Amino acid sequence: MGLHLRLLPNFELSHYGRRLRLPAPAQRLLAFLALSERPQHRCIVAPRLWADLSDERSGAALRTTLWQIRRAAPSTVTSHDSHLRLGPSVEVDLHESVHRMRSLETGARPEEGLSDSLSHDLLPDWLDEWVVVERERYRQIRLRALETLCRRFTEAGKHAPAIEAGLSAVAADPLRETAQRVLIEAHIAEGNLSEAVRQYRTYARLLDAELGVEPTASLTALLPAAARVHHPGRAVASP
Repeated sequence: MGLHLRLLPNFELSHYGRRLRLPAPAQRLLAFLALSERPQHRCIVAPRLWADLSDERSGAALRTTLWQIRRAAPSTVTSHDSHLRLGPSVEVDLHESVHRMRSLETGARPEEGLSDSLSHDLLPDWLDEWVVVERERYRQIRLRALETLCRRFTEAGKHAPAIEAGLSAVAADPLRETAQRVLIEAHIAEGNLSEAVRQYRTYARLLDAELGVEPTASLTALLPAAARVHHPGRAVASP
């Protein structure tokens, strides 16, 4: 008990708050198992993590890595019928974060400190394909949760946490219009039209520079016509 695996943003395994030092292969194995939805057979794990080795050598590398993990924290990995999984006592911050975000979709009351915990990517410095795929999946869940937080706080009249969540969503993906929309709406709801206009114009310039396109008509319609100019002599088309 007391084992906590952190993957947001960086890897850390701790036991009752004491950090456990593990070699890189052991970290990759624990992260792989944490990101897997079900127990993984050894014959799948070994070639995924040691793709550049032969079957025999990758199997040996897996056995060595399991020994290292069990020496540091015996209950971290369990094995049954050649399948590996994280031990049931291991708490994973990624799993906790996804659970909290999913609860928003079912109507749970939004937590004002939640946007802070959603400001990190999953293992951003890891380049393994299996990490890249899961990182993008988590990023999409995180963006939708931040937008939901912003919208729900705006509807409740809690402007400060609404804007904080909106800013976090925009920082995670500046080109995402749904993130820009909820932030602009939060500024308008707070009565800060100037901030809404500034955010809109910043987004319009970014879209023009990066993609050569303009904001959609529905986003443009949120603001007065006079506020839609984002380049000297050029205005965004009215809806």
